[in-house]
Amino acid sequence: MNYINIALPKGRLGDKAVELFEAIGIDCEEIKNSSRKLIFTDEKNMIRLFLVKPTDVPTYVEYGAADIGIAGRDTLLEEGRNLYEILNLRYGNCKMVLAGPAELKDKFDKLANKRVATKYPRIAREYFEHRRKESVEIIKLNGSVELAPLVGLSELIVDLVESGRTLKENNLVIYDVIEDISARLVVNRASMKMKSERIQWIIDELRKNIDMQIGSQY
Repeated sequence: MNYINIALPKGRLGDKAVELFEAIGIDCEEIKNSSRKLIFTDEKNMIRLFLVKPTDVPTYVEYGAADIGIAGRDTLLEEGRNLYEILNLRYGNCKMVLAGPAELKDKFDKLANKRVATKYPRIAREYFEHRRKESVEIIKLNGSVELAPLVGLSELIVDLVESGRTLKENNLVIYDVIEDISARLVVNRASMKMKSERIQWIIDELRKNIDMQIGSQY
């Protein structure tokens, strides 16, 4: 029997994913206790887990190096990979937003030439082209996007917002919510056919566990 290969994102999304997998009976002890290994195995269930950079998860899944992956919805939208997005895991919740200076909120529609700073150029471009039906200049940044309107690099930003505190501290406000973001379970298209029974078991057990957790909150 072949292994089921699972790509986990490094960081908070991966840590929570480990908790979910442990809750459905997958042995994750090795991944929690080793800081140097790259691949971790649960021999009983024939499952192999490995940690990768969050933005690389969809690539590993699309090309079949991983059968299953955990990725943020923001990463999936930005990467645009050919895979199945199967399950909303209901954690890592935040929002992808269009934001800018408070004083521009009621006027930005009238700006002739809009510049938008973002770490997510694909998401920003599709939002403006398809939802707002307008052309804008997209400026790709890798660091603090909130700085861009403060120093005149752009009028607007597209970015992830969790609490909104950073926006508020810099006199920026949300103009529009583009997408609700959370962690998602994704599956390689060929694996879904070739290893369907075992992958479906993981999906069903995760879904039951998530539903139980949500039910216990009420």
